[in-house]
Amino acid sequence: MGRAVKMRRYGIVLALAAAAVALDAQVAVHGDKVYTMAGAAIDDGVVLIRDGKIERVGPASQVSVPEGYETLRAKVVTPGLVDAHGTVGLTGYLNQPQDQDELEKSAPIQPELRAIDAYDGRDRLVSYVRGFGVTTMNTGHGPGELISGQTMVVKTAYENADRAAILPLAMVAATLGVEARAEQPGKSPGTRAKMIAMLREEFLKAQDYSKKRAKPEAGKEAARDLRLETLARVLNGEIPLLVTVHRANDIATAIRLGQEFHLKMILDGAAEAYLVLPEIKASGYPVILHPTMYRASGDTENMSMTTAAKLRAAGIPFALQSGYESYVPKTRVLLFEAAITATNGLSFDDALASVTIDAAKIVGVANRVGSIEAGKDGDLAMYDGDPFEYTTHCTGVVIDGKTMAGEAY
Repeated sequence: MGRAVKMRRYGIVLALAAAAVALDAQVAVHGDKVYTMAGAAIDDGVVLIRDGKIERVGPASQVSVPEGYETLRAKVVTPGLVDAHGTVGLTGYLNQPQDQDELEKSAPIQPELRAIDAYDGRDRLVSYVRGFGVTTMNTGHGPGELISGQTMVVKTAYENADRAAILPLAMVAATLGVEARAEQPGKSPGTRAKMIAMLREEFLKAQDYSKKRAKPEAGKEAARDLRLETLARVLNGEIPLLVTVHRANDIATAIRLGQEFHLKMILDGAAEAYLVLPEIKASGYPVILHPTMYRASGDTENMSMTTAAKLRAAGIPFALQSGYESYVPKTRVLLFEAAITATNGLSFDDALASVTIDAAKIVGVANRVGSIEAGKDGDLAMYDGDPFEYTTHCTGVVIDGKTMAGEAY
C-alpha cells in the first residue's frame, strides 16, 4: 500500500485538505496525548488557538471547545518542531547550481552575507520538512568557509522571506577544521593555526572599526564596512557566533577564541564533544549537535550516537539539527535524528525537547515557539502514533493558527 493511500485512512488529512485558513481562525486540536513541553504530558488533551496564538491547553474534561472552532484530532500532539540548524531554503531540492546558495566560495570571511537575501520559501524542501512536523527553522549559510554568512529563523508556512522571518539575522556561521581549508594550494587558510590567526585579525579590525565609528575624528566619519559592521555586532554580544567544529582539539580552540573575545558562541556539530565535556560545560556554550545520520569520516570519524545522552548527563544545553547534505535531498529528517538519540540513551521527553523547547531556547525564539503554552504562537505538529516510530505519519501541522496537511510530498 502506497504512502498516499495510507494517509487517506486518517481523517485529519481530509480536515486539513485546504492549504490554509485565515490567521484569525479559531482552532481546537484534540489529542489522545498532548506533549506540551511545559509540564507533564496530557492524556486526552485539547489545545485552543485563537488569532494565531495558543489560547488555552489542558485535559478535555476541563477545556471545552467553544462554538465555531475548527476541530482537529490526532493521536499525538506536540509543539511544532524547531530545527536548530540547517540550510533549507538556500539549498534547493533540485541539487543543481541555480538553486544552491548556501555557500559563497569567493572569499573565506563573509559575515555580511544575509540569509534573507537568498531564502526561497517556495522551494519544495520547505514543504518537505514541514511534512514531518517542522514549523520553525534556523537556516542560512552552511559550513565550508571560515565565516560563510548569516542564518535566520523562519516559519515554514510562508513563501515570502520577510513574512517567514522571525529573526532575519539570527547568527553568524563560522567553520573550524578541514571543511574551512582553502580548496586551492597556497590559498588561505591552509591550516588550523592560520584559521584562528585570520579570525583574530578580523576581530581586532572590527574592534578598531567600532571605536572609530563611535568616536570619529573631527570631520572624518569612518566609512561603513559591512563585513566589519557585522563582526562588531558579534563582538558586542548582539549576535551569536555559530561555530561548526567537530574535533576535540578544534572545540577547545573555539572555546579559547570565544573566551578571548568574550563572544556569545554556540558550538555546532561537535562530533567529538564527548571527549571534552568538562571544557564545554565550563565554557557555558550550548551545542547544536551534528545529525546522527552524518557520515563518520574526516573530522567526524569519531562521531557517536550516544553523544546527546552524554551532553544531557553533563548538564550541557543542546539541541538537534537537520544539518546539510551535499546531495539530494539536501537535508536530513529532524524527526529521525531525534528518534535515533532516543534509542541511544536519551529519554523520549529529552529527545523531544531537543527538537522543540531546547532548540527554541538556543536559537533565541523560546518566547514564541517550542512549547504549548497560552500566549505562544499557535504552532503544533500532529501524528497518528509515536512521533519517533518510522511508520508514524505527521498528519498535519498548525502554524500561527493556520492548518496545513502533513507528509504532502
